[in-house]
Amino acid sequence: MAGEAPSPDTAPARGIAWSRERRIGYACAIAVLFAWSGFLLSSRLSSGQAMTAWDVAALRYAGAFLVALPLVGVFGLPRLPPLRLLAVLATAAFGFPLFAYHGFGFAPASHGGVMLPGTLPFLTAALGVAFLGESWTRARILSLAVVAAGMVLLASDTFGAYPGAWRGDLLFLAGSCSWAIYTLLIRLWGISAVEATLSVALWSAPIYLPVWWFLLPSSIGAVAPGALLYQLIYQGVIATILAGFLFTRAVTAIGAPATTTITALVPGMAALAAWPLLGEPLGLAGLAGVALVSAGMMLSVFRFGARAR
Repeated sequence: MAGEAPSPDTAPARGIAWSRERRIGYACAIAVLFAWSGFLLSSRLSSGQAMTAWDVAALRYAGAFLVALPLVGVFGLPRLPPLRLLAVLATAAFGFPLFAYHGFGFAPASHGGVMLPGTLPFLTAALGVAFLGESWTRARILSLAVVAAGMVLLASDTFGAYPGAWRGDLLFLAGSCSWAIYTLLIRLWGISAVEATLSVALWSAPIYLPVWWFLLPSSIGAVAPGALLYQLIYQGVIATILAGFLFTRAVTAIGAPATTTITALVPGMAALAAWPLLGEPLGLAGLAGVALVSAGMMLSVFRFGARAR
């Protein structure tokens, strides 16, 4: 009956459901670590494969569109209102990847790691305070301070070795701002992971590909078929469909602060992997930075886990 107090028997069920949702959120956030680390490495690799940043974006949108078409048959067409759709496309579909791909033409993967997912916890925290009324608790400030110290060490170890990379760093920062705004929007409007992912995948290609084909510089004809196929699959399927879904699902399950603090581990993972794979070495300060970022991430996870119990 309306107004009747909930039965005490429902409390354990609610607790179990919340615990399950929290586990799903953390699993999705951890999976994003690997998808985003591969995105940084693959994007940096593309800058040496004779293709332009516009070409990489075209492969991203084409791959995502091909995978999204059969998914529509399962989940149906996303039905975001026009203005919300435009905002999601401007930030997640075009802003983040286009700034990132052009940034990798000037700066290495370690810079991209620091300036893209590395700055994301701070940008989302600032937006949360400004637009959602969130507070900066002492525990949250502590975890972000540890992450920030790690980022400074990681940056000090790698940024000086690449003079002129500041242009790429600014582009990376613009990309991180775009993704932070997208994170705010999905929380503010309650957009589901499926709806957001399919909206990005279905609308990006029809908008971008004709412009790219007729107007934008391209050297895609000089690229080996294997490299094209790799970027099509990774950028389109893994970085757009899979990572986009996992990130949005994590935000809806455990919140943006916990999700973005976990993904702050991406710079360290990417920098460590770029050492043997791309020949971009990491010194003692960089290794110490990776350790500090990991510690800050663990502080955040333990804090959110303890609060939920």
